[in-house]
Amino acid sequence: MRTDNVVIEAKGITKRFDEFEAVRDVDVTVYEGEIFGFLGPNGAGKTTTIRMLTTITPPNSGTISIAGHDIVTSSIQAKQAIGISQQHISLDKEITVRDNIKHHAMLHKIPKKEIERRITEISGMMGLDPFLDRDVEELSGGWKRKASIISSMIHHPKILFLDEPTAGLDTQSRHLLWDFIRELNNTGMTIFLTTHYIEEAEDLCDRVAIMNKGKIIATDSPKELCKSIGSSTVEIMENRRKRSVQFPDRTSAKEYIGTLSEDMPATLRRTTLEDVFLKLTGVGLE
Repeated sequence: MRTDNVVIEAKGITKRFDEFEAVRDVDVTVYEGEIFGFLGPNGAGKTTTIRMLTTITPPNSGTISIAGHDIVTSSIQAKQAIGISQQHISLDKEITVRDNIKHHAMLHKIPKKEIERRITEISGMMGLDPFLDRDVEELSGGWKRKASIISSMIHHPKILFLDEPTAGLDTQSRHLLWDFIRELNNTGMTIFLTTHYIEEAEDLCDRVAIMNKGKIIATDSPKELCKSIGSSTVEIMENRRKRSVQFPDRTSAKEYIGTLSEDMPATLRRTTLEDVFLKLTGVGLE
């Protein structure tokens, strides 16, 4: 459940690599309890922005506050407030899930007496119990991802960064992991999600930021972003190429279809977040 409390606040952050400006004067605000999506084409600056938000890379200019802690003056507290699950699963495949989680817990200096209690608590809540004493290499892709996420949150972070959490998963595993992310969010955890699946952002996220060429060009709920370009879309096949036109409502969209020639097939549908992305960036999401 989203609150009005700000847990991530970046103001004017910029990152340069020699003469190349990867991120330019970006502001990001994320509220406690929301699932916040981060979209952008390859090379847009998403990875660099996330590295700054997660304290891995310092900005050249601007400020970042995580759960009320400045990443420069209170870096330890800021780091303790976040968990990070990378796209490429970093678990040791040759040891058990339990031992992997214990390893992450020790890295966060959780007392030994507390570790087993936390493992029992979190794995029970997330349905990982039957897999705790299996080697990671025995698990399916979906369960490996769950084990990775649980390892990243064993220290009870306020904010969980999920980088492409369903990349490479089949459709069924992807939807099961969506349910898992919702369960985490229902506990009050803030989720910062990057994805290349538009439907994932549209289905899961309370708000979405779209980044392009080092700048954030739009931030709002998926519904409001769709409304901003027109809630109804007409798809037209023209010279064997598809083009889309947006309208504020179905009535005006139908009127437009009525003006088209009969040899120009047209379909009326709801505007999606993918339409917004294409409209704003000019490219598809790889």
